[in-house]
Amino acid sequence: MRYRKLGDSDLEVSEISLGSWLTYSGGLEREHTEACTRAAFDAEINFFDTANVYGGGAAEEAWGEILSDYKREDYILATKVFFQMGDNPAERGLSAEQIRKQLHASLKRLRTDYVDLYQCHRPDPTVPIEETMEVLTEVCEAGYVREIGFSEWTVEQIEAALNVPNTKKFVSSQPQYNLIWRAPEAELIPFCEEHGISQIVWSPLAQGVLTGKYKPGEDPPPDSRAASDEMNWAMDRYRSDDLYAAVQKLVPIAEGAGLTMPLLALAWVLRQENVASAIIGASRPEQVHANAEASGVELSPDVLQAIDEALGELPVTEPLRANFAEEGVKHR
Repeated sequence: MRYRKLGDSDLEVSEISLGSWLTYSGGLEREHTEACTRAAFDAEINFFDTANVYGGGAAEEAWGEILSDYKREDYILATKVFFQMGDNPAERGLSAEQIRKQLHASLKRLRTDYVDLYQCHRPDPTVPIEETMEVLTEVCEAGYVREIGFSEWTVEQIEAALNVPNTKKFVSSQPQYNLIWRAPEAELIPFCEEHGISQIVWSPLAQGVLTGKYKPGEDPPPDSRAASDEMNWAMDRYRSDDLYAAVQKLVPIAEGAGLTMPLLALAWVLRQENVASAIIGASRPEQVHANAEASGVELSPDVLQAIDEALGELPVTEPLRANFAEEGVKHR
């Protein structure tokens, strides 16, 4: 496993990290969550990403129990704040009150005195950016948080935060980024490179589409996310026979490079120096080990060119593109 520096911070995170969005927030039994977490340590993954809203706190509670078996200094723990917790619409946002309240609730569930990275899960236009940045600085100075980041903010919103004087600086950005969805390359990544902010990529396998297991005109595999009544909503943005057909063109490219499709997709996002880590989800330990092998894989210029040619006419419709930027009810 290789490690990369997270922005201008002193944190060094594994190139592959383990996330807990769909899997450990209620989609998996406790024993599977523990098995995958232990597999991550075996694979030398040191970076674990969760959020207070995943399963209404269930994901944090699961990791709070499991990670307590490990030395706190041996792993880097990230969580998030913004989305509504519980039935009260007021229990959301990036106000000083909510950040203090939700952070301490997260720390309790995670059974730790601090988190290494605290991320604003989305921007909050209802709260002055000065208030948000000042309270984030406060919790850092108090020792509850080491570094701060954000997810799915615009360049304008990031710039406004960076311009608040005498406050803690963001070191990480968490965008959706993969072979299908490349929007961050236009503005976000160049801006973040200039300001010492690294990307922590979510959905690098496009909800499993980039594994190549979905075929045009065929029913999804019975054990896949798209076949699950509880999880197939996450596939809506990627559910397209034309898209599946385009992805199939990548299969011979991966085979020619001696790689599986997941390794090709993960290595592709990691080709960006500004990407510190790619978050994977896993329901089985062997998936963790297999995906961890992407660390250190370098794609040749010929392979990169072949990928671009294969996806040159990628059939991503405008509604699909719009969907990427919208926030679904499940709060990724």
